[in-house]
Amino acid sequence: MHLADSLATLMLTPAAGTPMFRQLYEGIKQSVLSGKISPGAQLPPTRELARQLGISRQTVLNAYEHLMAEGYLSGTVGKGTFISRTLPLPARPPKAGNPRALRPLSARGECFVGPQAALNTHEGAPKAFRIGMPGLDLFPFDVWARLEARRWRHPPHELGYSDPIGYLPLREALAGYLGASRGVHCDPGQILITAGSQQALFLIATLLLAPGDAAWIEDPGYRGISASLRAAQAHVCPVPVDGEGISVSSGRTSWPEAKLAYVTPSHQLPLGTTMSLTRRLDLLAWAKENKAWIVEDDYDSEYRYTGPPLASLQSLDQTGSVIYVGTLSKVLFPGLRLGYMVLPPALVDAFVQARAIMDRHAAIVPQIVLADFITEGHFGRHIKRTREAYAERRIALLDAIGTHLAGHLVAGAADAGLQLSATFIRRRDDEALVRRAREKGIESRALSGFYLDRDNARLSGLVLGFAPISVEDIRRAAPALRDVLDE
Repeated sequence: MHLADSLATLMLTPAAGTPMFRQLYEGIKQSVLSGKISPGAQLPPTRELARQLGISRQTVLNAYEHLMAEGYLSGTVGKGTFISRTLPLPARPPKAGNPRALRPLSARGECFVGPQAALNTHEGAPKAFRIGMPGLDLFPFDVWARLEARRWRHPPHELGYSDPIGYLPLREALAGYLGASRGVHCDPGQILITAGSQQALFLIATLLLAPGDAAWIEDPGYRGISASLRAAQAHVCPVPVDGEGISVSSGRTSWPEAKLAYVTPSHQLPLGTTMSLTRRLDLLAWAKENKAWIVEDDYDSEYRYTGPPLASLQSLDQTGSVIYVGTLSKVLFPGLRLGYMVLPPALVDAFVQARAIMDRHAAIVPQIVLADFITEGHFGRHIKRTREAYAERRIALLDAIGTHLAGHLVAGAADAGLQLSATFIRRRDDEALVRRAREKGIESRALSGFYLDRDNARLSGLVLGFAPISVEDIRRAAPALRDVLDE
């Protein structure tokens, strides 16, 4: 096909909102960039192309003029117009669907991709039995809107670039809350505000571990920490969990040289167990002996339904080994993207500087509003209200398991948190069952998916959330889940 014939096939739409000369300009430009028109090719005279396309010569002149100004064309209009020979175009276009064909990721970049680095997201409105979500129906959005509107009426001076460590009144409010509710020993200068706990975990893995350093993780456990550790090119070491929490003796035997241990002592994810005092002291002793770090992820400790509140692991630390990580996603809502770290004093300066390099600081207006939300008492009232509602929803789910699912599942520890795990009485392919349930409009997570090596998972079952759905929806969905399990 000659060049003139090729250009004659360009699709121009007079009725479109884009001017005709702009459409022609884009058509020729894309033909050049895609390699359909080669450098050095002569374009047809403006009158000839105008006749072929059924447009005015002025339209063609305008398109050529724009292409000439941007360097796509050379020559003189009227004396011959050519595609510039100096354009750095590829000899052949890359294969479609392969954006990495020209520039492969670095070895470090490869650690960020693939199924083992993937994190789960939520789609659509909450439905039974979504995990990792609070009840949005219980959040006082009217109060939040009023607090935010009040601030916008008198814009705060902090709307410029602010301190990367976080908004001081918020850090002061969190320090007071954590000391009273979790026994955390800290002052506001040790608290770093992050974009959720996931950013905190990424900073920890990046700053404290060199490539190849060993790090213990709970197995089964939170997939987000293994993704962060892989991104930091650390050696991920799965340590089994039993009824007392992470098995420190197994970790000592298999990876005594580890530099870091990640744990969820107040409410193990996903099994729901609480780390015993003996195990906590053993873990702290190991960290002291080996000059290792402990990351305490206290992701939903606000919600405990039986027994007194538990003190944090950090409150037992005498050597500055524990980094306490918290999130507001489970108490307020995940879209807020606010979390925090309580850092040992020796780490504060380095982490604050790294936080600034990463993204300057967390969004300041949500921090300001949250500080008001806490100091004016709304935060405490919200926790009390949601704890009561979640306790009712938890009982409804336990009743539903006992009534409708007893032939299939046995509920695990359920005295805290926003979800519970239930193991199959007879081992089954939990991933396949989760997919089948999703087709019926029921959400859950496969218990085996929380193991680092799913194919060799010790347990199979379902992790079922109760916090974001009503008692009625729980009771309605349980028979539907039973039907899926009966198939």
